[in-house]
Amino acid sequence: MIKNIVVIGAGTMGNGIAHTFAQSGFKVNLVDVSQDALDRGLKTITTNLDRIIAKGNLTEEQKAETLGNITTFTALQDAAGNADLIVEAATENQDLKLKIFGQMDELAPANCILATNTSSISITKIAAATKRADKVIGMHFMNPVPIMKLVEIIKGYSTSKETFDVIYDMSKTLGKVPVEVNDYPGFVANRILMPMINESIETLYNGVAGVEEIDTVMKLGMAHPMGPLQLADFIGLDICLAILNVMYDGFKNPKYAPNPLLVNMVMAGKLGVKSGEGFYDYSESKKAEKVSKMFLK
Repeated sequence: MIKNIVVIGAGTMGNGIAHTFAQSGFKVNLVDVSQDALDRGLKTITTNLDRIIAKGNLTEEQKAETLGNITTFTALQDAAGNADLIVEAATENQDLKLKIFGQMDELAPANCILATNTSSISITKIAAATKRADKVIGMHFMNPVPIMKLVEIIKGYSTSKETFDVIYDMSKTLGKVPVEVNDYPGFVANRILMPMINESIETLYNGVAGVEEIDTVMKLGMAHPMGPLQLADFIGLDICLAILNVMYDGFKNPKYAPNPLLVNMVMAGKLGVKSGEGFYDYSESKKAEKVSKMFLK
């Protein structure tokens, strides 16, 4: 039923989603307003395919087929004409997403399903920006998309059973494990994860322990593959802040209020890996090997 995919946004999540669909044999139109972003996205996809080849899980021929399934566009109107599914993976900004969904609704065929990769924003609110609320759904992929198996499938208030079933079944064809989730702020993954990250920042803020110490406790004591402060850097501190704000606004519960240290770091441009510094210093390595000088004892 679904053959032609449009992915909006060529950043970390968007290029990962495009990669995953293309490697599964779907035709993908990857859209971004920036040609530079599209070029970087394709470079990332190529690099990630090469890593899979190096592990013996992909052939050069399959890499070529995957890249051949992706076409790039800088204008949605040029990409959406024959879309069966559009997946929006733009920045976690509510106003921007509502604007994009209005454009998607106007440009996509009547039978096209509109999905969002939002990690926290109400699917019902996003659907209200369209005239096809029954065909709007959340597909919250995890980062890195080509590797992580989970996809949260989020139903809005008006999402039809048919839309849900199509997306749920299609997610399995991508090699993912879809999980049905209802439409509440933060869904499941971030409703649990973000308070943990926020509490880790609170623990640092209160001087209970240092950056490495907090991460070590969670890695060795709770068997987490990555400490919460390192994970926050990996996600992006601006994204963590945006998600916490959505949950705080949605629930009006002070337990979701972002810690002042997180707010200040985002205002200072210390966003984690993507800015070169967060709780760790990434100027020499993308690995969390060196604590930011701000947090050195």
